[in-house]
Amino acid sequence: MNSATYIERRGELETYFDRTAANAWAKLMSDAPVSGVRATVRAGRDAMRATLLGWLPDDLSGRRILDAGCGAGQLSIEAAKRGADVVAVDLSTTLLKLARERYCGKDYRGSIEFKAGDMFNPELGRFDHVVAMDSLIHYNAHDIVRVIEGFAARTSQSILFTFAPKTPLLAAMHGVGKFFPKGDRAPAIQPVAENRLRARVSDTLRLNGWRIAQSRRVKSGFYISNAMELAAE
Repeated sequence: MNSATYIERRGELETYFDRTAANAWAKLMSDAPVSGVRATVRAGRDAMRATLLGWLPDDLSGRRILDAGCGAGQLSIEAAKRGADVVAVDLSTTLLKLARERYCGKDYRGSIEFKAGDMFNPELGRFDHVVAMDSLIHYNAHDIVRVIEGFAARTSQSILFTFAPKTPLLAAMHGVGKFFPKGDRAPAIQPVAENRLRARVSDTLRLNGWRIAQSRRVKSGFYISNAMELAAE
């Protein structure tokens, strides 16, 4: 990905999740008690993770999955329990350390390989399924489609991703992260109109044998995210 906006935003996200607010997000992605805005965000993320996992086969034995922007590894671990061989990649070495600690010593049917770096890196290889939960919400529509196109070139069955839907609430908030304490605020999310994104994704991928299979929005307090499934035909 050579897009200047993608590279710039990737650097901002790496700094934020690895240094600026690493402890706050590690707590959010744990079982530690949280309250207020963080509680609604955690509940929303849990619901979104359940949605995406529900779109994957119950038996993932022999399937190779990319968890693009794996964070603390919750989705990776659930996929490994179902038998998947997961490549879990994230920009934040801090969150990856937490994910490794959670995974280490557990006996799952599948496996997890943790990698620090860019989810777009083609050297990660080919996959049956790609899941990108809330890892594209900080990018503009052009960069989202470019990343999805890259995933499609090396994925055989499905791509599950989320985006920040353009709603009056999000427009007023100027990004959910604004409601965190100042030191914890993430780089602003990029709200995207669903109908426009659907059109751009369809125009880009339909000639390569992909279609939009389903879409679902999750709302929980200050958490608003939209899941979309792309299926290979």
